[in-house]
Amino acid sequence: QVQLVESGGGLVQPGGSLRLSCAASGTIFSINTMAWYRQAPGKQREQVAALIGGHGTQYADSVKGRFTISRDNAKTAVFLQMNSLKPEDTAMYYCNGIPPIYHWGQGTQVTVSS
Repeated sequence: QVQLVESGGGLVQPGGSLRLSCAASGTIFSINTMAWYRQAPGKQREQVAALIGGHGTQYADSVKGRFTISRDNAKTAVFLQMNSLKPEDTAMYYCNGIPPIYHWGQGTQVTVSS
């Protein structure tokens, strides 16, 4: 059974940066088909960044140019570097497969506020 553990969230001022980490244990199909999702209060969960194939990436328009997804194959970990954060980035962030076939982790809270 796959276990996903997200970390790295916190409170940051607008314009600041955070780096999220996702550690995956168990057997996942492929570290190359993992994504970061987020869910803000009262909104549906959305995919914000994805690893596609060997070297491809995909981003939601709202984060393009500000967020960068990467992976560490040896450690089966996925990261999300978030720069130029905006208040609208405030949400609980999760990692999962594409589609999200694994049991959701506890997520990590990102709050962008002055």
